[in-house]
Amino acid sequence: MNILEVNHLKVWDVNSDKKIIQDSSFHLESGSCLAIVGESGSGKSVTCRAIMRLNSPSLHQAGDVLLKGENISNLSTKEIRKKRGRNVCMILQNGMSAFDPSCVVGVHLRETLAEHFNWSKNEIERKITSAMESVMLKNPRDVMNKYPHQLSGGMLQRMMIALAIALEPDIIIADEPTTALDTISQFEVVDQFIKLRERLGCSMIFISHDLGVVRKMADDVMVMKNGEIIERGQTETIFSMPQHEYTKYLVSTRKVLNDHFKRVMGEGLLVAQS
Repeated sequence: MNILEVNHLKVWDVNSDKKIIQDSSFHLESGSCLAIVGESGSGKSVTCRAIMRLNSPSLHQAGDVLLKGENISNLSTKEIRKKRGRNVCMILQNGMSAFDPSCVVGVHLRETLAEHFNWSKNEIERKITSAMESVMLKNPRDVMNKYPHQLSGGMLQRMMIALAIALEPDIIIADEPTTALDTISQFEVVDQFIKLRERLGCSMIFISHDLGVVRKMADDVMVMKNGEIIERGQTETIFSMPQHEYTKYLVSTRKVLNDHFKRVMGEGLLVAQS
């Protein structure tokens, strides 16, 4: 069963008339994780923001987006706002941009939950605290009283994951969630995403240029180039038997980097032992 269907999505810049998304159609199966890969400017993020109608006003779009059978492309601004967070939750690349810098982070969490649920203040507090503890954020009350600039990128990403846990959406869209993080934080955040899927059983769209993370996270992979979907298939099939030349290039580049890393680490180990 498909929880999301995108049919003939087109996105263009009204100022330059440039086509950004040519004519994309794809689906997301219930409970599965679809990774979208491709180089910068390929249309990955624009595609996902189009699903939630979050692109800038200069970008216009056409096509149908069906969420659990309902065409949300035709909803009013007020109606689509109700879907964001509660039904489709987006976790951005830079955690800093998700929070109002003039407020402590707890304000954002409380206001978001109050918008979607008729919970009491105590219930909201309990839900937030529980969700933060589940993603290994210690002293939740202290963290909620800090401003975004007082928290690390990894902590902000985990705050957004905690909010997703509290919201329990149908779909989570993660747009390059590990790009701005150091290696240790990347590992921790990816681990939290895996646990998030296990906990909620939700569907996920995972945008990433890191094919190692994609191979670990995704059930299916969709490859984009210049605003077009050029290949799609099960993750292991894409990695072991890519069909399109561009996909072959992406996979081979990752293999070269991986082999180089192993060689460097092996040489480092030999030096350490000598």
